[in-house]
Amino acid sequence: MSDRSTATAQPIPAAARPRPPMRGGFGGGHFGGAGMPAEKPMKFGPSVRRLIKRLSPERVKLTAVIGLGVTSVAFLVVGPKILGRATDLIFAGAIGRGLPAGLTNAQVVAAARASGNTNLADLLARMHVIPGQGIDFNALGSVLVLALGLYVASAVFSWMQGYLLNDVVQHTVFKLRSDVEDKLSRLPLQFFDGQPRGELLSRVTNDIDNVSLSLQQTISQVLTSLLTVVGVLVMMIVVSPLLALLALVTVPVSIVIATQVAKRSQKLFVAQWVNTGGLNGHIEEAFTGHELVTVFGRRREVEQVFRERNEQLFSASFGAQFISGLILPAMTFIGNISYVAIAVIGGYRVATGSMSLGDVQAFIQYSRQFTQPLTQVASMANLLQSGVASAERVFDLLDADEQTVDPAQPALPSVRSGRVEFEQVSFRYRADQPLIEDLSLVAEPGHTIAIVGPTGAGKTTLVNLIMRFYELDSGRITLDGVDITTMRRDDLRSQIGMVLQDTWLFGGTIRDNVAYGNPSATEEQIHAAAEATFVDRFVKSLPLGYDTVIDDEGSNVSAGEKQLLTIARAFLADPSLLILDEATSSVDTRTEVLVQHAMAALRSDRTSFVIAHRLSTIRDADLILVMEAGRIVERGTHEQLLAARGAYHRLYAAQFRGSAENVEEERPAVPAAVG
Repeated sequence: MSDRSTATAQPIPAAARPRPPMRGGFGGGHFGGAGMPAEKPMKFGPSVRRLIKRLSPERVKLTAVIGLGVTSVAFLVVGPKILGRATDLIFAGAIGRGLPAGLTNAQVVAAARASGNTNLADLLARMHVIPGQGIDFNALGSVLVLALGLYVASAVFSWMQGYLLNDVVQHTVFKLRSDVEDKLSRLPLQFFDGQPRGELLSRVTNDIDNVSLSLQQTISQVLTSLLTVVGVLVMMIVVSPLLALLALVTVPVSIVIATQVAKRSQKLFVAQWVNTGGLNGHIEEAFTGHELVTVFGRRREVEQVFRERNEQLFSASFGAQFISGLILPAMTFIGNISYVAIAVIGGYRVATGSMSLGDVQAFIQYSRQFTQPLTQVASMANLLQSGVASAERVFDLLDADEQTVDPAQPALPSVRSGRVEFEQVSFRYRADQPLIEDLSLVAEPGHTIAIVGPTGAGKTTLVNLIMRFYELDSGRITLDGVDITTMRRDDLRSQIGMVLQDTWLFGGTIRDNVAYGNPSATEEQIHAAAEATFVDRFVKSLPLGYDTVIDDEGSNVSAGEKQLLTIARAFLADPSLLILDEATSSVDTRTEVLVQHAMAALRSDRTSFVIAHRLSTIRDADLILVMEAGRIVERGTHEQLLAARGAYHRLYAAQFRGSAENVEEERPAVPAAVG
């Protein structure tokens, strides 16, 4: 509006426009939390790659982890071959003890062939047998000590690998948490308006914890398993290429089964964590509003919503775990078939002298070591898929649209006087629903600007635009002549003190809560702010005074006392611009009178925007703006607006002069019920 005069009241015809949309995305269901944003699961592969990419800053440590893993697995896979040598020594000693002494091994083999016992001859030809001599315990002891040393070394390197990998994972998750925290500070207010708090908290806590658990367990298992498969495969080829080929046949079958099962279970894991967030959101909302739930007798409905959401979570979790759990028995079955085939063929080859008994024993161990990693990876599939599903939800948060970045070279007002000017400002929450259109006004330094109007008129939106909680569609707002979009948000908000109708206190002492407005304040300044806002009156009645601890819900102080504490906090901040959004709505009438005096002292020499429904609190305002549907329909002083007998007069009359009659006059006719 181009006319900015404040001398006389100016009734402005109200334009017919739709009601502005409600802010806050807690719609749906009985108590808001039922309205869940749609979750579109990402692809499993890209999510895994993105998760792995987050490990890249730890590449040096990861290289060391791989090196330690290779060393550990190398010692581990050589062990069965060494133990096979021990078996051969025992078997050769047992056979040699029953043969006539004084003969050579070649003579014994020849005698066996001459007697027609070809299989025995072939068996003895493959063995180092000394006729008449039993087990060589010295050689056997050396072999067993070597095997024990290899297994001990493998365990030590495996422990070192696990220790280093734990460091890598925890640093990665630490960075992920930090990125999420930083992201939350860069998200616009409308993002939080559209997210139930429990759902958001679930992503920040439960999902990140699940990612940490999955990384910790799956990386170690997958890395060790892959290295074991490669190492064992090499040893199997060395021992028997034929049996190695038989073992390899099971690999593609296992991969096909695991892939098909994983595709079906991944969607259910995403649904599991979506439902977890939804259930957390409902619980957080229901228990936060427990008193209202009880007062309005909605406990059964809350319990019904809980049961429905719990059932949804149960169904998704059961389905995900059951389907992914099919991988393990399927892989075990395939492994057992391979084991039986190797045992039969290996036994036949020992009998025919094609292999030694020790090599068959080693190969059977290798076949177990070959299928065991595949089975272990399969058994970890549910944990891996669950972790990736959680990672998708965290990445979705990290990919959310951010608020515009602060300018590289921010501007600052040369003088801090608190002059605010709206220049043809337009704003809407939704593109198809206009709210504030072409609004212009000036708030001079030291003036108090009161904003009144019906619910949904755009009063709180107006001050949110000053705080840059939302960005304008067009026009601009200046503070002391500087466009607020050219300032850093922190610089802008450091000059503004805000007291809201909804009080917020954190877990800590009363002193800490008051000092939140100015952390560097002295004890004298804190006490002065408390005395000026009448906080000191009730604090002195508390046993611990300013050291009284308030819980994060502020349940040990009354609603009015919480309001006073927030006012004291703003008083201590000493801002040049003050915003009061129904700041005295929770105090009693007597305290309100006292607080009004404190507010007068707080507003002196400051520009103040006061949003009020109780018109008695803004009679002394320098300028009163009456808003309807995002437009200023009237402006002037209290006396001028009453004399104009317009919108302000109707609001005032509704409160102080027979509100029932005025409301009945303006209430639209209600059609009679049919039937």
